[in-house]
Amino acid sequence: MTSSDVSSRESSQLAVASATHGPWRTAGVVGVVGGAATFGLELISLHWSLGMLAWPASVTLFLFFLIGGAGSMVSKSGDRRLRRWAAEHPWQTAAVPAVGLFVTNTITQFILSSDGVFMSIFTALWHAAILGAIVGVVGSVAGARRSSGGSSY
Repeated sequence: MTSSDVSSRESSQLAVASATHGPWRTAGVVGVVGGAATFGLELISLHWSLGMLAWPASVTLFLFFLIGGAGSMVSKSGDRRLRRWAAEHPWQTAAVPAVGLFVTNTITQFILSSDGVFMSIFTALWHAAILGAIVGVVGSVAGARRSSGGSSY
């Protein structure tokens, strides 16, 4: 399946499908542990308000999408054709968790922090950009290793 054989809609569907093969349960556990640790630090600050939940929630979401997205890039489970497509298109696959983080983090920041709509969007946007870059690099490296290592799909 080459890029010319796939429409942009099909390409989006393939990216979402390949991202679903990540270790999402593990990602949830890591996200909750990271968020709980961040919440503990917020409790120590003694600035108690609803806004103190915004940063731990943001950390939880970031870790969840980071582990799930990066794990989907290096996963050996699932359909081999999806794995091959993800290895050939790491940045499209990395966009899926980045968009997920952007949407959920925007809503979380708007509800839990005192930020307005535009600041919530800006905060979520740069978090998603960092996440997309990390997951894209992981996918690029994993794809290059698979193709040079002669690994069979």
